[in-house]
Amino acid sequence: MKKLLTLVAIAASVAATGAYAHGDKPKHGGIVQSASNDISFELVNKDGKATIYVEDHGKPVATAGTSGKLTVLNGADKTEVPLEPTADNILVSKSNVALGAGAKAIASVTFADKKTTNVRFFIK
Repeated sequence: MKKLLTLVAIAASVAATGAYAHGDKPKHGGIVQSASNDISFELVNKDGKATIYVEDHGKPVATAGTSGKLTVLNGADKTEVPLEPTADNILVSKSNVALGAGAKAIASVTFADKKTTNVRFFIK
């Protein structure tokens, strides 16, 4: 019983402090999702373009040599836009894309080492 109460107390304190696992708290005002390899992707709608920040436990992940594609589903509409690396850990869509409430986005990112990661975002 003591173990159960201890676990409940720890869970309550983590919830109360707003702690996030692996730095999943948005740094740029976007939506953060982690992929199976613990890399965090933050999707931000910036000036009509999709911007994705890539980090591993809070540290930037180099995007040089990276390629990708963002697929956005808005109801029955489907839009695909290529992603290209810009700064150290940033990928940006080559063209404007609508990331409105209710949309779903899937980023497929192929890193320089040829490993591909897929990550899904749900726009609120």
